[in-house]
Amino acid sequence: MDAFIRNDQYNFINYQTQVLINGYATVNDLGVLDALKSLVRDKVLNLFEELSPQQVRIIEKIIDIKDSDHAEDFLTELREYVIPYRKVNETTLKKMFPKVKKLKMPALKELEYKELSYLGWNDYGQESKYIVAEFEGKLKGFKGTFKNSSKKGICAICHTFSSVGLYVSQSRKTSRGTFVKKGNYICQDSMECNGKLKDLKKLENFIQRVNH
Repeated sequence: MDAFIRNDQYNFINYQTQVLINGYATVNDLGVLDALKSLVRDKVLNLFEELSPQQVRIIEKIIDIKDSDHAEDFLTELREYVIPYRKVNETTLKKMFPKVKKLKMPALKELEYKELSYLGWNDYGQESKYIVAEFEGKLKGFKGTFKNSSKKGICAICHTFSSVGLYVSQSRKTSRGTFVKKGNYICQDSMECNGKLKDLKKLENFIQRVNH
C-alpha cells in the first residue's frame, strides 16, 4: 500500500497516543476511557479527507493503545506509510537562492525525509536561516536573518515551547519600492521543529505572514 500520511499528521497521531497512555494511567472509569478512545479516533480520522477501508483499519489500531509498548509498535508500523518529503539536491537549492553567492548547504545525505514537513537550516556565520517548503503549489525557498534568543519561547511554526530565534525577512511591498521587514520567533533547530509540527497550516500561515 502506498504511503498516505504526512509528517505533521504522523506527529499529531503520535501526540494522540500519549493522550491515550496518560488516560489509562490516570483514569479507572471504563466509560470515560471508551469516550476518550472514541474522541482520539475521530480526531485522527478527521486528519484525512479520504481513506480507503484498509487505511482506516491501520489508523483505527490507535484505540487499542494502553501503554508505551503498544504505542511504539503502532507508531513503528505507521511510519512505513509516511510520505517522504520531496528530495532536493545542491543544484536545486542554489537555483532557489541565486543572490546568495556562498550558500551554506544543509547535510542533505543525513536527512530523514519522512521526518520533514519543510527543510530548514542555519548559517550562523551570516546570521541567516533558510527555509524550503511547499507553498502555493510549488517548492519555494525563503531566506531571513536569524539570531538565537537566550530565552525559550513559542515557535511561530510548530506552536510549541522551545529554544527560539528571531527570523526576519524583507520584501519590497510598498508602492515606493521600499522594503518591509517582518519577523517571528521560530525554533533554532529546524529538525526539532519538524518533529513537533502537528498542523501543516501553521507552517503555511508563517510563510504567508513573513513573506507576503
